[in-house]
Amino acid sequence: MQDLNIKKEDDFIYMDNASSTKTDEIVIEEMLPFITGHYGNPSSIHKAGFDVKEKIEEARKKVARLINAEAEEIYFTSCGTESNNFALFGISDALKSKGNHIISSEIEHISVLNPLKELKKRGFEVTLLPVDDEGFIDIDKLEKSIKKETILISVMHANNEIGTIQKIYEISEIAASKGITFHSDAVATAGIIPVDVGKLGVSALSFSSQQMHGPKGTAALYLKKGTRIRPSLLGGVQERGRRAGTENVAGIIGFGKACEIANSEIDKNAKKLIVLRDKLIDGIKKSIKDIKLNGSIKHRLPGNVHISFEYVEGESIVLFLNMENIYVATGSSCASQALKSSHVCSAIGLGAATSQGSILFSLSKYNTAKEIDKVLKSLPPIIDKLRKMSPLYKG
Repeated sequence: MQDLNIKKEDDFIYMDNASSTKTDEIVIEEMLPFITGHYGNPSSIHKAGFDVKEKIEEARKKVARLINAEAEEIYFTSCGTESNNFALFGISDALKSKGNHIISSEIEHISVLNPLKELKKRGFEVTLLPVDDEGFIDIDKLEKSIKKETILISVMHANNEIGTIQKIYEISEIAASKGITFHSDAVATAGIIPVDVGKLGVSALSFSSQQMHGPKGTAALYLKKGTRIRPSLLGGVQERGRRAGTENVAGIIGFGKACEIANSEIDKNAKKLIVLRDKLIDGIKKSIKDIKLNGSIKHRLPGNVHISFEYVEGESIVLFLNMENIYVATGSSCASQALKSSHVCSAIGLGAATSQGSILFSLSKYNTAKEIDKVLKSLPPIIDKLRKMSPLYKG
């Protein structure tokens, strides 16, 4: 068997949980029978198929319970990107006879921004709302942007980079009063903070397994009853005809279990993460000068620490921390290989140099205070070394 040379967990510190999380061992146990056996196709009309189909529907109920939805309002997809694409293309196409105007924000994930670019090419008008220096959109500007042709609003629940949690209910009230379909990308929040689609008032909501200690390759789109949407894949009758194709059975089973666990642990985990998050923020502030904490202080994801270090490049920090077996990110993993400033950092007013020096530490329930201490010991000499190499640093 090929040796992948993967380090044991106690050999490294993982703080890139906004990108992907460790799969819970209980989730893996739940999935194994559907990898080693139970291989029937859920669409087959025999017992092997019926048994698997029954387990998928049990998982759908668990996923629905996490966000206080009905099971028939859940459509399984392969990832958050697919869920966002499904919502944007499917809803806009279904409603194009009513209008062609879509409203979103400048700090959406690229799986929203890139589909919006494509929709513009197809004749839709797109308004991207600016944000303030904490990452909040202006609710008044949103309301003033609405036209009679507006058919869809898409604003993320929380930003995956800077951690700012938007005032989704205020947006949904406006959307509902105008009869506009409202979609929210909740990949950064579902399973991490409470997400209740009834209280949020959304028409559609995207969320993913891999951000809540479930397997990669599985996600969902919540679609409120009565919300119009075109199918994302054409073929068979899977997912009630709206997303054809044989289901990722093991992934869906694991997703369901991950949602069940997250539902039972969400308050406990959030309290733990806030303590660890604040310990890391305070420690960095005390030990390193010329830094800036980005995002909202008050309305922030519990495990998010997004900090800009002046006079250094974020990629260099990541590489030096990597040599210390500490794994962090410069921003969204989906855009990290583009080697350009984060559009989120630019939108909140960070200059190019400051933006390039930004690092995201994203924590999970598996991180510990001891790991925070290790980071706080390793990080200051790294920043000091990199600044001494910088022609811009005068300290």
